[in-house]
Amino acid sequence: MAFDIAVKRIYEAPEKADGQRVLVDRIWPRGIRKEDAALTLWLKEIAPSDELRKWFGHEPGRWAEFQKRYAAELDRNGEAVAQLRGLLGEGKVTLLYGAHDETRNNAVALMGYMRGR
Repeated sequence: MAFDIAVKRIYEAPEKADGQRVLVDRIWPRGIRKEDAALTLWLKEIAPSDELRKWFGHEPGRWAEFQKRYAAELDRNGEAVAQLRGLLGEGKVTLLYGAHDETRNNAVALMGYMRGR
């Protein structure tokens, strides 16, 4: 099954085309008011562990290994993955993240994981 899934920085304005907006960071992003985020869900349980997040540190050279380690965490996190899969079954979902790097972050890794499963 092909999912309609996208990623977007939470600092970008909400759009109708986003579908369901799901924040996938464990920590609330700085400078964003909850009422301005227009979230469907804050699914912090699906975010990488603090240990993995700190190890990665958004170092480009660690990206491939981060994706492998995060996928292993997701494999053990069936409840949160099932919750996201349920939302994806209802239509488009945009995964929101706060990181500055738009190509190497947990939302991009999560999108790849969901598409590959």
